[in-house]
Amino acid sequence: MKVLLTGANGMLGRDVMALLAPRHQVLPYPRQTLDVTDPAQVRAAFETARPEAVIHCAAYTNVDGAESHREEAFRVNALGARHVAVAAQAAGADLAYVSTDYVFDGSAGEYTEFDPTAPVNAYGLSKRAGEEEVRAHCRRHFVVRSAWLYGAHGRNFVWTILRAAGERDRLEVVDDQVGTPTWTRDLARVLGDLLETEAYGTYHASAEGACSWYAFARAILGARGVSTPVAAVTTEQVPRPARRPASAVLRNLCLEALGIRMRPWEEALAEFLAATPGPPSDG
Repeated sequence: MKVLLTGANGMLGRDVMALLAPRHQVLPYPRQTLDVTDPAQVRAAFETARPEAVIHCAAYTNVDGAESHREEAFRVNALGARHVAVAAQAAGADLAYVSTDYVFDGSAGEYTEFDPTAPVNAYGLSKRAGEEEVRAHCRRHFVVRSAWLYGAHGRNFVWTILRAAGERDRLEVVDDQVGTPTWTRDLARVLGDLLETEAYGTYHASAEGACSWYAFARAILGARGVSTPVAAVTTEQVPRPARRPASAVLRNLCLEALGIRMRPWEEALAEFLAATPGPPSDG
């Protein structure tokens, strides 16, 4: 299969490239090569590549930054998704769009693909808008929501905690926000698996189980044998520009119906840390 990959230099994009390249002809388009907010660029890329499938990883992912750069977040996450979806439909290509648990407000605790969305911040609103654009403009679509992504090739919570533990005598981490930490490599595998089906629709694809940011931090430090003390704090004690959902645990109901399962977050984290010595220079 010929697969066009947007956001190819990002944390998820690089794992998608590594995992899918042995199985498919992957055509990587990093941000420097393809600006998804430019419809002419998107059309030209599709006309050149003539893909059979698209994995759309390009996104504005700065949750706090989206509060003060709302227009930019919507330009990338919503309009960019529209341009890619329109081009994918014209090419007759399948489209996998990566979304987020932040489309939910966190009040219900756990969410399946059939629960109503209610974002509480600009980032979540922009990603929900992207979902709507994909559904409206590309018939053969997969909207794939994941959560709390970490990986070898970018900034993420795992590297932030390890670096902070090396620089400070004590850490404070929020304990009243719960989610599902997910390794980008595991998500990349699922994206590839879905493209080999025709089971179009909306999916949740996050690791099994759930934890708070505090428990996640403790697990990261424990796996690396780091003894820096970690204190549990509340969201109110560490205010951020963007409100976060208190508990948006994704249940992979539709994925499980296809016989595809994600592994427990603890197992994935242990393998990631064992296989990855440290963050990249830009991580």
